[in-house]
Amino acid sequence: MIGTIRKHSAWLWWTIVPLTIISFVYFMGKAPTTGGGRMANGGYGTIYGKEVTAEAFTLAQRAFIISYWQQTGEWPSHSVSFKPADLERETFVHLLLVNKAKALGINISEETVKTAAVNFLQSLGRNGQPVPLQTFVERVLQPAGLVLADFQRFLHDELVIEQLRETFGLSGTLVSPQELAQMYDERNREVSAQAVFFSASNYVAQVVVTPAAVAQFYNNSLAAYREPDRVQVSYVAFEVTNFIAQSKAEWAKTNLEENVDAVYRQYGATEFADAKTPEEAKVKIRELLIHNRALSDAGQQAKEFATALFAVDPAKPENLAALAKKSGLAVRTTAPFSAAFGPEDFNAPPALTKEAFKLTAEYPLAGPIPGTDAIYVIALANQLPSAIPSLDQIRTRVTEDFKNHQAVALAQSAGTNFFATASLQTAVGKKTFAQAAIAGGQSPQVLSPFSWSSQDVPEAGDHAELGQLKQAAFTTPAGRISNFVPTADGGFVLYVQQMLPIDLAKKTAELPQFTSQVRRARQNEAFNLWLQGEANRELRNTPVYAEAAAKAPAR
Repeated sequence: MIGTIRKHSAWLWWTIVPLTIISFVYFMGKAPTTGGGRMANGGYGTIYGKEVTAEAFTLAQRAFIISYWQQTGEWPSHSVSFKPADLERETFVHLLLVNKAKALGINISEETVKTAAVNFLQSLGRNGQPVPLQTFVERVLQPAGLVLADFQRFLHDELVIEQLRETFGLSGTLVSPQELAQMYDERNREVSAQAVFFSASNYVAQVVVTPAAVAQFYNNSLAAYREPDRVQVSYVAFEVTNFIAQSKAEWAKTNLEENVDAVYRQYGATEFADAKTPEEAKVKIRELLIHNRALSDAGQQAKEFATALFAVDPAKPENLAALAKKSGLAVRTTAPFSAAFGPEDFNAPPALTKEAFKLTAEYPLAGPIPGTDAIYVIALANQLPSAIPSLDQIRTRVTEDFKNHQAVALAQSAGTNFFATASLQTAVGKKTFAQAAIAGGQSPQVLSPFSWSSQDVPEAGDHAELGQLKQAAFTTPAGRISNFVPTADGGFVLYVQQMLPIDLAKKTAELPQFTSQVRRARQNEAFNLWLQGEANRELRNTPVYAEAAAKAPAR
């Protein structure tokens, strides 16, 4: 059942059950932060000679926030890589584009915006059915501090920016049929090749391990063994399984089967296509609805526990254990974990790791933190600063690393020697590539034909990166052997047999779509070049430009 719940978690997001609306809002988190962008004098600068008001900046930022969510699936404030400075910069760029469109007299009709809204909501729905607008507002916009007017403005702005893209990117679409055909051929012409892969695993047995060699390897690799900052947390988990019976009892008092039937009619054919019968699909839906309500009940109890915990003054980590004991709840403590990987003791949600690294002696408690199968309340147990373990502490790990490192070196040495021998033997006509490989104790692999556009070369497995194979194949003349190419696993030598002719029937069928893709890419390039010049000129009198100029090195 757990696997099924995770598989359909995206679908559950849109389940039309009042209970899920409440839990979704509760767990959504804080709204994206807006504001910022002010200059030292308190203003927002000017664009195209007109003052940027606080209202215009805020409205543009809210529209951009929705655009960011559409493209990435997360809010800017929840992104690790997207910083507040990035949000400020993109807001000013958004303002520039909207103002440029207004200056050019680009108008979007109300009917066009309505059509865009239907298409947008349909892209979020299932089985060709759009998500109801009210559902989108309640479950996505409102928890993020946004309103329907922000969504309408986002749609309008996206449409006018697309008009600008088509206008200022027009030059990029001017690609001749001859150039397009040549580009298609270059990207899709396949090569027939053989390869010999030199894998480290075949040379591990040859590595000589001595204590002195391992110690020297450790001393030379100290930086690689540095442990990052880590934390330990104590936690109380309000697990869904403890609330299933309660959920079933609550559903028994209501219209569970009506909800199951309604969900099946709307989503059964797509979300539960693997079910052999309608009844089998309904069993899964029933389990999901029961799980959802149990998760909400767990969240409510976790909220009550957290409220009581935060009411204890002063705030101390040991308050968690004291309250848990009083409440008859179990407290567990994680092993040390880093921000990159999180706890290994259980399937912790990413938010738990994020909150754990925010804990301090002054603020040692956090929660409730929602997960798929439990809700968590945590307390700081220990903070371990970055350090390098001694060799004795990690000798087994260092020894394995040493063996692998040496095995890679032996594989690469063997590959380099093979290239020299095989190149000479094939050049004078004494042996074919396959014969030279076999004579050298290697196994030549016949590769499936591949091109620059290929997504996989099955025979390569984990021995080489796809890009490395392509680079070697298309820079080596037909009938010749490539240089030895080192890889993380060892390396390979490639023999290019021939370049295969283009499949004309396939080319005729694929060329229209290829043409569209190339022209769209060229259009984007042309538009971005225009935008770069426009921004450099028109954003000079805004805080984002002033800040960039202040950081630039003096000439």
